Amino acid sequence: MTNKGFGRLLVTIYGILALAAIGRSSYELATKFSEAPLAYSLSAFSAAVYVVATIALARGRGAWRTVAWVAVTIEAVGVLTVGTLSLTVTDAFGQTTVWSGFGQGYGYVPLVLPFVGLWWLWHTRPARSGAVPAGTTPESEA
Repeated sequence: MTNKGFGRLLVTIYGILALAAIGRSSYELATKFSEAPLAYSLSAFSAAVYVVATIALARGRGAWRTVAWVAVTIEAVGVLTVGTLSLTVTDAFGQTTVWSGFGQGYGYVPLVLPFVGLWWLWHTRPARSGAVPAGTTPESEA
């Protein structure tokens, strides 16, 4: 399901965001942790969520789908919560995080991506009662 087309693009974008978040959080944790431990810990947490989501979406089947659902849901809740708090309680974190301002520093990709990911997981969910998954034909299932 994620080995071609839009699924491959989605996994690629998650992978790029994971690498960006890992780079940012690694630098922050190594050089500035004492300045804003909560913000920099949240950046590291978001990086871990992106890595797990990337792997789970790439695997895409069985228990990995459940892991993907959980990771992408955590991502959505995280970006909405941190985004809201960063705008309403401006000194809550001390510094910006990946999810601050709803991902403003990353072109709002962190805000949009989890909802695209959730849509993709829903759209490609396994068929129930013998129905054919969305976007496939009975012949492609054979």
